[in-house]
Amino acid sequence: MNWLVEISQNPFLEYAIILFLAALLGAIGQFFKQPLIVMFIFLGVVVGPSFLNIVHSKENIKLLAEIGISILLFIVGLKLDLRLIKSTGKIALMTGLGQVLFTSLFGYFIGLGFGFSSLQSFYIAVALTFSSTIIIVKLLSDKKEIDSRHGQIALGFLIVQDIVVILVMIVLATIGRQSEASVPVEILKTLLYSLIFVVFTFLAMKYLIPRISHFLAKSTELLTLFSIAWAVSLAGISDAIGFSGEVGAFLAGVTLTSSPFKDVISGRLVSLRDFLLLFFFVHLGSNLDLSAIGSQILPSFIFSVFVLIGNPIIVLIIMGLMGYRKRTSFLAGLTVAQISEFSLIFAGLGLAVGHINEEILGLITLVGMITIALSTYKILYSHQLYELLSPFLSVFEKKKPMVDQLYNDKFDGDYAIIIIGLGRFGSELVRRIEANSKDKYFGVDFDPSVVKKFREKDKPVIYGDLEDPDLFSHLPLQKAKCFINTVPNSEFAAHSIQRLKRLNFKGKIFLTALQPTDQFQLEGLGADSILMPYQLAASNFYNEYLRPNLKKSIYE
Repeated sequence: MNWLVEISQNPFLEYAIILFLAALLGAIGQFFKQPLIVMFIFLGVVVGPSFLNIVHSKENIKLLAEIGISILLFIVGLKLDLRLIKSTGKIALMTGLGQVLFTSLFGYFIGLGFGFSSLQSFYIAVALTFSSTIIIVKLLSDKKEIDSRHGQIALGFLIVQDIVVILVMIVLATIGRQSEASVPVEILKTLLYSLIFVVFTFLAMKYLIPRISHFLAKSTELLTLFSIAWAVSLAGISDAIGFSGEVGAFLAGVTLTSSPFKDVISGRLVSLRDFLLLFFFVHLGSNLDLSAIGSQILPSFIFSVFVLIGNPIIVLIIMGLMGYRKRTSFLAGLTVAQISEFSLIFAGLGLAVGHINEEILGLITLVGMITIALSTYKILYSHQLYELLSPFLSVFEKKKPMVDQLYNDKFDGDYAIIIIGLGRFGSELVRRIEANSKDKYFGVDFDPSVVKKFREKDKPVIYGDLEDPDLFSHLPLQKAKCFINTVPNSEFAAHSIQRLKRLNFKGKIFLTALQPTDQFQLEGLGADSILMPYQLAASNFYNEYLRPNLKKSIYE
């Protein structure tokens, strides 16, 4: 076709069509309320050889994709907080390592069952074990569940996964390095390079980066440019000494974890990351020729089902045995229902060293695209899925599970006020109750760090999630006069009213809203009063400060 020939000779036109299709499919996805990630995956398939076949500047697109992956992993390193593993304790390590072990074991035998060689089955199995930290963080952040109990547990074992896959890729890069030296010698060299790289990372993080970042912070544009240059430079150096460039980009992010400007840097790079991830999915699609992997369609489907269902079940079993409730285990388990960009990088390294062929790479790529797309829906609609499947999940829960930090048995007595949400509004409300009232209050918050802060002062505060159907059964509602929900979420507020009515609560119900439409809706459901924080603040400022000063100026 003439237009295809013209595109192949005009890279600018090629990119223009790709970007136009990306915007078009993104708009269609938004109209039908579909996640952008899913539409990008669909775009990659559409522009690839299986359909329109308009991707001809493969090397350029691969370069943009690699820069995008470097920035993506730089941001992962930037946000890496090893204290998170400590704060989630044994559960992060046990679930992270346990899921990697059992998924790779089952995946290996499934591969052998399909007739793949031991080495091919090993690569497929390992690729199935790792979940996408970036996609999960993005989805949980969009749902405002990143600080919830299941969100923190998920982040903890995902960090464990990230560390494991980085170590695996380092070893793989060592084995694949072309050299006359033996593998043990190459591994020793790798260990030496690793030591040098870690020492350099530590020294840069402690001495170099703080000085440079403080100097460049006078200009956010320059700080952002330096961050990109630093990520790509360390990725290039890492690649030059035999590691994968992704390891270098990850470590570049780690060097900035202690920087006071890391949130600014991360915020400025997110848009660039999302833009370049477009080319990552285009690159995936351009390498996915469905006609070439026709014989692998069935294995791809079976492996996808295993990842989508098997991985969450493995997490459910491990967390259930450790005493967690089925709801927390289920919501955390859904986050591992896809394979990672690391899995595709890992498979690419295997192809480069000759351990697997194009068909196996295509199989893993297809599994990645299927599981990333479908798991996006699973995470977005996780609570609805839980409500649907809850009756069947009791098998994964002990008869007497621990209550995920709901330590209300330590607080005896009756409470006049129940406060849900101890953020800025709720914390100020608590401060005023303590200063002006003898009535006892009982607080609930879903952020473990907030709960810890109150409990260190021996305050009656527990961890809890408003969407947890068991939460209200743990609240001392019997003699409470007031129930105050400071979380400005109309859906949560509506659930609160319904559950309080089921428990025959006789006290006053105060809910919080930000918009007048939410106010009218909640009043219609039976709330006694709707708290509007901005209106309350404006009213207080006018009555306490502005009005007296205006009167004073008039009389003067």
